[in-house]
Amino acid sequence: MSSSMPQPEAAAIVACTVSRDVQNFDLLIEDMEANLGESWGDLGFAEALAFFGQPEADAMEFIALALDETDEDNLVLMSEIITRAKARDIKVILIAEDVTPAALHSLLRQGADEFVPYPLPEGELAQAIDRVRTPDAPVQVEEANAPQLKAGRQKDGALIVVQGLAGGTGSTTAAVNLAWELANADKKDPPSVCLIDFDLQYGAVATFLDLPRREVVYEMLSDTENMDEEIFGQSLLTYEDRLQVLTAPADMLPLDLVTSEDIDRILDIACAQFDYVVVDMPSTLVQWSETVLNKAHIYFAMLELDMRCAQNALRFKRALQSEELPVEKLRYVMNRAPKFTDLNAKSRVKRMAESLGISIDVQLPDGGKPITQANDHGLPLANSAPKSPLRRELAKLAASIHDLKGDQAEAA
Repeated sequence: MSSSMPQPEAAAIVACTVSRDVQNFDLLIEDMEANLGESWGDLGFAEALAFFGQPEADAMEFIALALDETDEDNLVLMSEIITRAKARDIKVILIAEDVTPAALHSLLRQGADEFVPYPLPEGELAQAIDRVRTPDAPVQVEEANAPQLKAGRQKDGALIVVQGLAGGTGSTTAAVNLAWELANADKKDPPSVCLIDFDLQYGAVATFLDLPRREVVYEMLSDTENMDEEIFGQSLLTYEDRLQVLTAPADMLPLDLVTSEDIDRILDIACAQFDYVVVDMPSTLVQWSETVLNKAHIYFAMLELDMRCAQNALRFKRALQSEELPVEKLRYVMNRAPKFTDLNAKSRVKRMAESLGISIDVQLPDGGKPITQANDHGLPLANSAPKSPLRRELAKLAASIHDLKGDQAEAA
């Protein structure tokens, strides 16, 4: 009787790990089993290339290409696996352990769809699988909100950079609202403004303006050599028809994913297309920080009245001086500055500046809870708290920058 019973069909294989030895990635095995049950397999590098030429590859949804520092000697083979997989319309999730940013950058540019570091963070592989299984949104939906940039335009825009010298100093709040105030600095002839979030890991510009983070940003950052005005424009989002925004990528990426040359190309094309380019920098100094500082017209360094900011400001200044970088571009901004009537705190600000050998050019008041609420709701202060003392100071700062640019243009 048992011989006549129908036998259960084996689960269809919809995914494979591809590695030198999958036993080196035991956490990957556990996560693949947790997410796919029995419907996945394992292939070596050479086996994967052979498999892509077989009819069974038609049922494959994605591969998890796992590699470590030992595999960096075989980057050509890794690239070939990605290329052959993409040719069969198979998604690629990179699982990398101790791989250099240069190698990772190279493989991502070959067309890998997702990157997950190893050891695998809790739930990250499941999220990556969901993303590669979700159909891509139509291109026209993403382009609908993108500005049309003109090739050959040369506006020679002013580059204004904001960097916090410690976490929580309000640099993103300042960058977002300064960009918005600049975009509204002249009601009759509003200047064109582009806001760029270069904090590739914890960038919050998208959150503070309630904008989506899109995959097209990562694609643009990964291939700036082929970037033109059209590609750059498609990476931007328009906020209330006044402000163009390049958000941080959807995924947390290594800060070394982009090179100084990549940053140089992005800033060149942005300054050629817009009157003002406002950049929100990560608080970390990276390889391409020098590029941004050299190109900046004004570089705002945000700090507060505390010991950590004082120490970081001193180290920041010394680091730039040791590399003979233009420290004269720095404009120190004291956020949450003491009130005019707080004479004791005012004297502390003065002593801090003297001990560091710097000039604190701008003092921004503490806006309190309305600032946090505005950021959480994705609104500029001009829309959510127009009477906030912080908003007023940022509006004055934007007006002074706009007036200065106008005076320079007339002089020229």
